[in-house]
Parts: sequence; C-alpha cells; structure tokens
Amino acid sequence: MSSLAMSSFVDQQIVLHQFTAKHSVQARAMLGWSREELARQAGVTVDAVQQFEHQGDGGDETRLALAFRLEAEGLVFFPGFAPGWGMSARRAEDVNAMGHGIPPRP
Repeated sequence: MSSLAMSSFVDQQIVLHQFTAKHSVQARAMLGWSREELARQAGVTVDAVQQFEHQGDGGDETRLALAFRLEAEGLVFFPGFAPGWGMSARRAEDVNAMGHGIPPRP
C-alpha cells in the first residue's frame, strides 16, 4: 500500500472514531447551516444527515462525507469535546484580517 493510500486510510479511520452525531449538530450551529445546507455541501441526502444526527448511523460514507466537509470549513473534532476552529490557512487569513493574528516578521 502506498504511503498516500495508507495516510488516507488512517485519516478515514480516525474520522470514523472521532466524529459523532453531536459534533455534526454543533458544527452546523457554529456555521449557521441547516441540515439541508450540510447535505448539499457534503453531497449526501437530507435524510442521511437526519439519520446520522438522530441515530448516529447512516454508514461510514455519510459520516466521512459530513466530517470531511465540515473540516474543510476549518473545524476540528475530538472525542468528548465540542468542535473547535483549527488553524487552517484560510482561518489564519481570517484571524489576521481581524487584527488578531501574529504580526508578520520584519
């Protein structure tokens, strides 16, 4: 197995064990997204989002699609904690634009 394929496999396994239904609900609230918007953004059905958020199931594909789409918005997920903002390059630009970032080197 190539290192890229192994990395992708490892990433998927981490997501499958860390991303929960509660994370999905909390992340949607943080982004101001409805179930419909998350479904559209993640490429899954609204029913799949609802089933995952209410029952915690819906298949690995749904869980991965939701988690990866929310992570693309800069959110990070850890078991037992609410979602948080990671420091993606996009998020760092937003923080710096608000004047709260680290000043550039001279």
